[in-house]
Amino acid sequence: MKNNFEIRVDSEIGRLRGVILHRPGAEVANMTPESAQRALYSDILNPTVAAEEYGQIEGVLERWTRVFRIKDLFGDILGNPRIRAGLVRRICEAEGVPDVAEDLLGMPSADLASVLIEGVPLVKDNLTRFLSRDRFSLPPLHNFFFTRDSAVTVGDQVYISHMANQVRGRETRIVEAVFDHHPEVGAPTVNPARLEGPDSGLTIEGGDVLVAAEDILIIGIGARTTPRAVDFLIERFKQQGRDRHILVQELPRSPESFIHLDMVFTLLDRDRCLVFKPVIGQTHRYDTVHIHIRGRQDVKITEEDNLPRALAKLGMDLEPLPCGGASDRWIQEREQWHSGANFFALAPGKIIGYGRNTNTLEVLAGAGFAVVTADDVIAGKVDLESAGRCVVTVRGSELARGGGGCRCMTMPVGRDPVV
Repeated sequence: MKNNFEIRVDSEIGRLRGVILHRPGAEVANMTPESAQRALYSDILNPTVAAEEYGQIEGVLERWTRVFRIKDLFGDILGNPRIRAGLVRRICEAEGVPDVAEDLLGMPSADLASVLIEGVPLVKDNLTRFLSRDRFSLPPLHNFFFTRDSAVTVGDQVYISHMANQVRGRETRIVEAVFDHHPEVGAPTVNPARLEGPDSGLTIEGGDVLVAAEDILIIGIGARTTPRAVDFLIERFKQQGRDRHILVQELPRSPESFIHLDMVFTLLDRDRCLVFKPVIGQTHRYDTVHIHIRGRQDVKITEEDNLPRALAKLGMDLEPLPCGGASDRWIQEREQWHSGANFFALAPGKIIGYGRNTNTLEVLAGAGFAVVTADDVIAGKVDLESAGRCVVTVRGSELARGGGGCRCMTMPVGRDPVV
């Protein structure tokens, strides 16, 4: 397969060359209080406001990098009859509705991509279906705009997530098929669930995986990613015969705002990171473990004081900037709840996040980040190339209620090396 785009990510902050997005659409409008709970939401979103806010993220990224839309990529590969038949049948079998497949296979590719994301309405053609309270035979993918979760690019390979909740399984099947078959973004995929088996106890989600450097991964373990997933990566890296470091950070299992590592820790620049201090900044409150894989045989595992100190030992000496400010625990908790530690790097020192977290923005401004709005970047009033160290703020009154920030809603597929 000849690609038009080189898949490669060796850091969290290298200049972004390509990113996969999905604008929230009808699948969010199709959410009810009952389905929201099943889909891991604590509330339903206003789809119009959510789409408008997402448009700011999308608009900034379109001015900065190459943007791929997962729905378009998905529609492209569904034009291949062989791929379409196999994938649709696998999805319907996995979700217990094999009889729906034949009707879906007769749809045009773009329409098929839409309904597999937005939901396949339940045809009430027998008494069981007529009496059912379900509206969909294949429910909407309410979480699909969090493109970070379903896969992560490590080097030139794409690791497919095995979600902790079955309700998100279709997301990973779609994303895996795109990377396996699309000529534009084709890449070698690694699917732990296929290699280890779906009942191995292994779950891993992209929000828990940070590519700190070419030889350093940071992985959060908690509600969504298990130690078994880290064991899988250890064996995988041993087979490659290269020296690698994995830093493992234990996460609290509640509240729900701690679901992923990137909700308490993100990288901002060569010498800056953002942390939620009550989890990341304390010594030995939550375990931090360093795994050093040396060649094909030797694995050394040691306990560390905390994540910033462990990174410093590996040559990444970062100043931790506190989400919500340094002093008031209540403010820290309020801003972390609304993704105040979840920033996404466009390049070293150029980041994007929610403008609602004003205390966090004050900390960033004090550390030399110019605060600019997404609207001004989109309108051309601010040139990011010449802006120096800066934070681009997007409105987040509605999107933040979905439980994620700008890093959650972006899946990088290409970054330049950090020099």
